[in-house]
Amino acid sequence: MTRRNETVPVAVHLVAVWLAGCALSAVQSQAVLVGLFAGSPPWAAGLLAVVAALAVALLALLGRVANVAPSARRAGPAAGREGLAQDAPGARVRAVVPLTAGRAGLWAWAAGVWALGTLGAAAAVVVGYRVDHLETALPVHLAGGACYAVAAALFVPGARVRLGALGTAAALAAGGGWAALDATRPPTLDEWIAANGVDRAMLRLGDPPPGWTVQVLGASEDGFGADYERAGSPRLHLGVARAGQDHRRADAAGCPVPLGDPVVCTDDGGGRLLVAWGGDRPYRELRLDAGGLVHTVTLDGPGADLAAARRILSLLRPATDAELAGLTELPMRR
Repeated sequence: MTRRNETVPVAVHLVAVWLAGCALSAVQSQAVLVGLFAGSPPWAAGLLAVVAALAVALLALLGRVANVAPSARRAGPAAGREGLAQDAPGARVRAVVPLTAGRAGLWAWAAGVWALGTLGAAAAVVVGYRVDHLETALPVHLAGGACYAVAAALFVPGARVRLGALGTAAALAAGGGWAALDATRPPTLDEWIAANGVDRAMLRLGDPPPGWTVQVLGASEDGFGADYERAGSPRLHLGVARAGQDHRRADAAGCPVPLGDPVVCTDDGGGRLLVAWGGDRPYRELRLDAGGLVHTVTLDGPGADLAAARRILSLLRPATDAELAGLTELPMRR
């Protein structure tokens, strides 16, 4: 059992191992990535071996410096070798981990902590990749450091410390398992929209003309897009964005100022503006500004159905959840 006067040294020891473990998790993860992209298996194996050796050496140094009670260090080398020190007449202070008193034990402790901690840190990296492809690496390396601290706690004498270490290991494993499982669960439409910062007001569609089908392509903070298709006809693309999103220069009527290829704008009625772009690949855009949003149907090629584009803009409405269901299959921020 760990005595009260040993609680602080144990806590300091485990915090020190945790901090070192955070650094080791980050450095070793980068070493693995460098090794994977090195293109030379022998070179990659050598790099990983060197990093592993340095990691064990760092832990051994930490065990030598921080893993002996302060009073034992004051007592001199002999006390350090025995793992015991005379703090006061009749009071004996035990080293945090007596195994580190000898050189062989110190290296065995360092290797054991490194092996167990690296195994847990690797699992944390795998979970982090499953959750958000390591876009937020700090929590992953903090958890990796905790794995090294748990491994070190298993070497501390005392049933309470070891039971606490086992409980922490179980909590970390359960938390990592839940995070990995949650990452594989398809999000709901509301979760996807909220996570990607999409404004629901932009999720608008026009009823497809007879014979046409509509497919939602995607949505983001900046806009929403869908394609309308019919066999034998060039497809029509509907884009919805906030007014002012297009930073191209325009005249008073809203017609883009040409920078090279000619541009011809025509009032199409009903608040619509028909923009014809010239050049090597001419196309047209039918635009409608309404409710602070710009709705644009792009018509590729001279054979595109302008009447269908007009119908789409005349029947705009909020998209239904069923029509937006495909968005949940697209990447989502977490």
